[in-house]
Amino acid sequence: MKVSVVLFTSDLRVHDHPPLRAALAAGDHVVPLFVRDDGIAAAGFAAPNREAFLRDCLADLDAALRARGGRLVLRSGDVADEVRAVAAQARADEVHVAAGESAYARSREERLRTALARDGRRLRVHEAVSTVVPPGAVTPSSGSGHFAVFTPYFRHWSRVRLRDPLPAPRTVRVPAGIDSAPLPPRAGVRGLSAGLPVGGEKAGRRRVSAWLRNGVMAYEDTHDDLPGDATSRLSAHLHFGTVSPTELVHRVREVGGPGAEGFVRQLCWRDFHRQVLAARPETASADYRPRRDRWRGEAPAGEEIRAWQEGRTGFPIVDAAMRQLLHEGWMHNRGRLLTASFLTKTLYVDWRVGARHFLAWLVDGDVANNQLNWQWAAGTGTDTRPNRVLNPVRQALRYDPNGAYVRRWVPELAALDGPSVHEPWKLPPEERAHYDYPDPIVDLAEGRDRFLRARDQRI
Repeated sequence: MKVSVVLFTSDLRVHDHPPLRAALAAGDHVVPLFVRDDGIAAAGFAAPNREAFLRDCLADLDAALRARGGRLVLRSGDVADEVRAVAAQARADEVHVAAGESAYARSREERLRTALARDGRRLRVHEAVSTVVPPGAVTPSSGSGHFAVFTPYFRHWSRVRLRDPLPAPRTVRVPAGIDSAPLPPRAGVRGLSAGLPVGGEKAGRRRVSAWLRNGVMAYEDTHDDLPGDATSRLSAHLHFGTVSPTELVHRVREVGGPGAEGFVRQLCWRDFHRQVLAARPETASADYRPRRDRWRGEAPAGEEIRAWQEGRTGFPIVDAAMRQLLHEGWMHNRGRLLTASFLTKTLYVDWRVGARHFLAWLVDGDVANNQLNWQWAAGTGTDTRPNRVLNPVRQALRYDPNGAYVRRWVPELAALDGPSVHEPWKLPPEERAHYDYPDPIVDLAEGRDRFLRARDQRI
């Protein structure tokens, strides 16, 4: 009997899963394995919202495998030790895993390869599982190794012929006698966002179908509409791999039109950040393009940082977005841009402070997207206009013109009609006194000037 192990990581699905299909093609039985890796918790990435969503995903993956005659094997501990032990117990010849892009994922692959080789076993790493186009598959003619600007990357990325999506297997046979820990329920996780969505491939595929029917065609015109909430809400499913990015691009392109093109462009941003991180792993914590910033940190800016985190800066659009994050474990992309700009450029606080807070709450939080989007907003990343400052009032009037988004998340101001909700400090004093809402913690012009002086720049 020929046996292979499939190590699931951030690819928690049975549809379009190259490692699973390769393992099934190689022999009679497979061991679908997930290791609750001690290294993830030690690195500080085991946030409650992601932990709860992960538990949903594992339960759903186990159910999908059982419907095909198999099951998910769950272990906890050091990933190399646990995979090696399972492979030995199953007498497996090979272990299949999806390629990762972060420094940790690459280190994990090397440790796995070394540990398995000691027993005469082989690790097979599969590309284009968590990305559409693997990092390094397209490179600039300059020979720099990776693209530092998005537009030329998108142009090259769009020309790549994608692999065809793979159907889910009909049958999965797991050898008997492989020990497994019980699946932990979501109910055991504390400190969750009240509006956290349900995880798992079944929920992800339902959301994809609904998006293709009702959302993607209008995406180009509505993706920045804060109150309309007209985005796909697929980011968490892409992060955990319950939705295949390759299959999603194929299905979106079948719909066609400007909306589909705009959405595919956003999916390309995921791959863009991953190829940057793969080439420059240090950018998870260090500036991609240093600007000689003298960032403010916890000591000088502690009160302002806490006001930003809690959604009480006195700028309603900023506070609305930050409260959405706390309630849902998710934030609209336009909200992410303006809250990040506000923290880094208006308050002139180190982008790493904001990145840590987002990773503590975002169910879709990952190193590539979170850290490199924060760097983009801070002007230390790949943005070609590093000194741009997003004015929160102008952003609010443009993307929430009637104030519906603010009134949804800042109920203290719900009685204010129309766009006046965005500037409550302009109300007459006797009327302003009726609203239990703080005054702005910073003057926008002064904040912008401080940022530009600190960077020794003038625009």
